Amino acid sequence: MRTKIDSGGTVTRSGRRPRLHFAWIVAGVSFVAILGAAGFRAVPSVMMMPLHLEFGWSHATIGAAMSVNMVLFGVTAPFAAALMDRFGVRPILTGALLLIAAGTGVGIIMTASWQLVLLWGVLVGLGTGSISMGFVATVSTRWFVARRGLVTGVLTAASATGQLVFLPVVAGVTERFGWRWASVIVTVAALAVIPLVLLCIRDRPSDLGITAYGGAPDTADEPLPNGTFAAALTGLAQGARVPAFWLLAGSFAICGMTTNGLIGTHFIPAAHDHGMPVTVAASLLATIGIFDVAGTVFSGWLTDRVDPRVLLVVYYLGRGASLLLLPALLSPSAAPSTWVFIVFYGLDWVATVPPTIAICRTWFGASTPVVFGWVFAAHQLGAAVAAFGAGYVRDAHGSYDPAFYVAAGLCVVAALMCGAARMPGPRGPQRGLRRGIAHVPGSATSRSAARTHPGMPSEN
Repeated sequence: MRTKIDSGGTVTRSGRRPRLHFAWIVAGVSFVAILGAAGFRAVPSVMMMPLHLEFGWSHATIGAAMSVNMVLFGVTAPFAAALMDRFGVRPILTGALLLIAAGTGVGIIMTASWQLVLLWGVLVGLGTGSISMGFVATVSTRWFVARRGLVTGVLTAASATGQLVFLPVVAGVTERFGWRWASVIVTVAALAVIPLVLLCIRDRPSDLGITAYGGAPDTADEPLPNGTFAAALTGLAQGARVPAFWLLAGSFAICGMTTNGLIGTHFIPAAHDHGMPVTVAASLLATIGIFDVAGTVFSGWLTDRVDPRVLLVVYYLGRGASLLLLPALLSPSAAPSTWVFIVFYGLDWVATVPPTIAICRTWFGASTPVVFGWVFAAHQLGAAVAAFGAGYVRDAHGSYDPAFYVAAGLCVVAALMCGAARMPGPRGPQRGLRRGIAHVPGSATSRSAARTHPGMPSEN
């Protein structure tokens, strides 16, 4: 039987009924690519102690390399879609996977801390940053009209799934065979995805002469709202004019500090300080990834029904209380109280994303993807500060406890910031449009403003 792709994008076999739209193949390979890129997210916390013992590098030094990684991961995100729009998805995705493979593969022969910063920080940071939210937006926007929200959620959850898959494996291999073999596993995982990318990924449905999934016949490809570097920088300028942007960016920076930066990077060494085996701590951290998916989906459901500011206040206050109690909950074994923290923190991990996006949408309309890209960059900058800062605190005090207490206090600050994030009034978006905020030619808000203010240009 020969495989064919009809004009609607459905993969068929000669003599059989249509089965699968090609968009789902693209989404599936994209999921695997994100999964492979997420493998490195499991590496730092597991390998911190082995690197410290072998090379004598301090926790702050290793944390500094991860800070560079997180900064580049965040800053690259607003520009990733622009690179894919200019050079194509396959070249950028392949290059990103090669950077991850090079950073982890060459890392097995590193002997100096600056090499750690260059390989794990710069190379892997650029690679993982190119396979993040910009890539998710590219795939879901170009290939899907129907089920776009579902695809976006699934691809976003792939990162948490990657942590779940790789973390216990990396921890077990590190304990039995050493950290170098664990690095090889991540390298092989990144390289193994490249043939799938080259075979199955296409830039747009029109490259195959088909339409996006759920799109009407002969519908033109939908352009990305952040397809140029200029659009990314304009989005930053638009957001900077609105106080709510700074409140969201500041609170999301604290979110990054208390998730990726603190718990994601330092939970395993902190638990090890209390006598917990690395493999047990890694399993607990991986469990966070399970509840992360459930918490994010449930938070999205709540965001449609509850004021997003209220949700964010509750999330940050709950997170602060759990961090305040964490030093007393850690023990040589996974006690029930420790599991309570893991379950709650997993549910709360990225539950902040849906309500944060919802507030962005009320202010910035069609410009939300690029503006939220900068809010996400603030998240990673906060994570970078915590990755280094918590390591420095551990070196200075011999314990992570002060870092947990400071993070708990910052969560209270984040709750106050979210509570102060005023929602725009009935004429708020139009006032924003007159200042150049959320004005995307041809968007629904642009057309509405043009009707209200006849002097405002419209592309219709």
